[in-house]
Parts: sequence; structure tokens; C-alpha cells
Amino acid sequence: MKKINVTTSAVLYDNLSDLNQEDQKLMNDAIEARKKAYAPYSKFNVGAALLLENDIIITGNNQENAAYPSGMCAERVAIWKAGSEYPRVKIKKLVITAASLEYTVDKPVGPCGACRQAIHEFEFNQKEPIEIIFMGEVGKIIKVESLVSLLPFSFDSSFL
Repeated sequence: MKKINVTTSAVLYDNLSDLNQEDQKLMNDAIEARKKAYAPYSKFNVGAALLLENDIIITGNNQENAAYPSGMCAERVAIWKAGSEYPRVKIKKLVITAASLEYTVDKPVGPCGACRQAIHEFEFNQKEPIEIIFMGEVGKIIKVESLVSLLPFSFDSSFL
């Protein structure tokens, strides 16, 4: 048996104003999308914004359903919308923000496992990394260069 070490890296920003203008705009688009989320059951609103290689921005927000958990996360709403409307156009960046109706979310909220797998599918197929930036409602922001930073032993179609 041989033990291996897996490392990852991320950049931590103190607040939204520390991001460059392009990333601030994307995050503000995600915040606006978050405000439109339909989350009456969890009361946890999530917004996402994608920057495509053609400079189009696609947004998404979580959509819940009384037949919980048959709703959909903001990240997958956005990436599947991009895949549907702009097939074969690469995704450059994904930004995510989350807020609760019951408390202040003051730490970064990354994508769930299902979203990580869906993002990885797009990243693997386009053969280029997708930069991911995520935050809560306020506070620190995390940026990673690729989904692989969040899911190092990922599963993709090369295994099939």
C-alpha cells in the first residue's frame, strides 16, 4: 500500500470589492439571480452566473418543488441552460452566491456534489478548465481555477 497526498489550491478574497471588475459583475448577476430563486421549503436561495467564451452571461437560481428533493440547484440550471441555448460554446467562469431567509450566510458556499459532477462533465468535454468563484451572502470569497480543485478524483466518460 502506498499513501498519496492530494493537494488543491484556492484564492481567498476578503469581500466582493477585492474581485476584478469582470468577476464583480458576474457575482452581482448571480446575486440578482439569487433574489429570484424559488426556495419556499429550504429558505436557502442560490444564484449562479456563467461567463461563456462568446462573452454571454447565463444566470440560474435554485428551483424547489413540494416533492422535495425534485428541485434543481442554481448551478445546474445555469449550465444546462447554457448547454441548451449555446451548445459547444465553452464556459469560462461560474460564480455562485447563497443566502438564507433565516440567517446571514457569511462563509463561502461551494457547489453540492451533484453540481460538481455536472460541472465536471462540461469541463471535461470542453477540455478547458472552468474557473469557479463562490461566496455566501456576505464575507469571504473563494476562487478555484478548475472543478478538479473541488473534485480531485472525479468520474468522467473516459471510464465508460
